[in-house]
Amino acid sequence: MNNEINNNYSTFAEKYDQLFDSELYQEWVNFVTNITQATSVLDVGGAGRLAVLLAQRGYNVDVLDLSPEMLALAQKHANQSKVDLNLLQADMRDFSDWTVRYPLIVSFADSLNYLPNLNDFKSAVAQVYEHLENGGKFLFDVITPHQVNVLYDNYHYNNDDDDENIFMWTSYPGEEVNSVDHDLKFFVYDSHVDAFKVMREIHHEQTYDLKTYQQVLEQAGFHDIEVSANFGHDSIDETSERWFFKAVK
Repeated sequence: MNNEINNNYSTFAEKYDQLFDSELYQEWVNFVTNITQATSVLDVGGAGRLAVLLAQRGYNVDVLDLSPEMLALAQKHANQSKVDLNLLQADMRDFSDWTVRYPLIVSFADSLNYLPNLNDFKSAVAQVYEHLENGGKFLFDVITPHQVNVLYDNYHYNNDDDDENIFMWTSYPGEEVNSVDHDLKFFVYDSHVDAFKVMREIHHEQTYDLKTYQQVLEQAGFHDIEVSANFGHDSIDETSERWFFKAVK
């Protein structure tokens, strides 16, 4: 892979990371710290922003992601905030060669929704279970069918207010039930040609009905499964955009 392609992937990872409002990460970290005390934690997926916030609150954080670009971004966030993160490049569906067990594993920011199908999700949940200590907690969230089928139905958002962050985001229903495809185009200025280059990716997200999530957790061996909305502040209803789970091994 040549340097230009590497740079494109790195730039896209950073641009995609910026789509999540920083206030959301404050909500995610509050969700975690309201349920747990500072401890060792494995953060599955993401670009390190949540991991940095947890480290600043006294947690000892390992970050697992398959993408070297996302891990490089996590290291960049850690360096900027002057915290230590342990970075693991691995597939969340099988990291059995990593033998550490944790009292806490977390996964937020759509990470689990990027798994292509239900078998992949089951594999990831099974891996989390195996890497938790007895009594350990698994905290995660997923987008709901309401988010996918209603709020993302032919969704369009264009941002051209900031010359440094121009992008177009279009969403449309995926082929599978309760899935969505996001067409993301970022326009990055290239001073060498005095023009904007377009970087484009199609991101597929998949979710399931609530009963399916609960059954997968139970089949993996989890108990005391709790589901909430609005970062743990509200009960779920038919308009919930995200479900927030707490499950115990």
